[in-house]
Amino acid sequence: MALPKEKFSLTVDEYLASERASVERHEYLDGLVYAMAGESPTHGTICMNLSIYLGRQLIGTTCQAWSKDCKVRSGPVLDPRDRKGLFSYPDLVIFCGEPSFHDSHRDVLTNPVAIIEVLSPSTEVFDRGEKFARLRTWNPSLLDYLLVSQSSPFVEQFTRREDGSWLYRFGEDLTASLPIESIGCTLHLAEVYDRIDFSPSPIEEEAD
Repeated sequence: MALPKEKFSLTVDEYLASERASVERHEYLDGLVYAMAGESPTHGTICMNLSIYLGRQLIGTTCQAWSKDCKVRSGPVLDPRDRKGLFSYPDLVIFCGEPSFHDSHRDVLTNPVAIIEVLSPSTEVFDRGEKFARLRTWNPSLLDYLLVSQSSPFVEQFTRREDGSWLYRFGEDLTASLPIESIGCTLHLAEVYDRIDFSPSPIEEEAD
């Protein structure tokens, strides 16, 4: 998460009105608005692979994937003049059945079942920490949260158990796969990292 766009605090309603009129995307955390950083070519390729390969598996099911431009609310339903809560843009969010929305604008999802984030140096700490904490606390529909590395074939999966605890699994090479049972899919790392070259660049080799 980047530095806040503004130093003053916005209410939820003020943020949503501003965001709907903006050509750029911003996330919201307890009154502060954060501009979203641009993505690298690697980040963009991985996100597209996730959309293509998981999207194919979801055809004919009751689950659907949305990418990039769908906000997810993680926070209490309070007076819209309040400043509490997180509004974020997952790299890929999957819901099942009918989508549930924050308001009549139908652009803020409240019932995600699985969320996948492609990690970046500027967002990794937030994605692992505060974002995941808010998601698992305020989104009881969320059953799977996955973190995808850009620098190596490595995917981490957190799955909510019936007792509320979270099971941790990971895949760490291109032959690995992870079952996402909540949406009836399997994430194959070879597909996630299709067209990604992990060989060191000439500059990196010279540095060694």
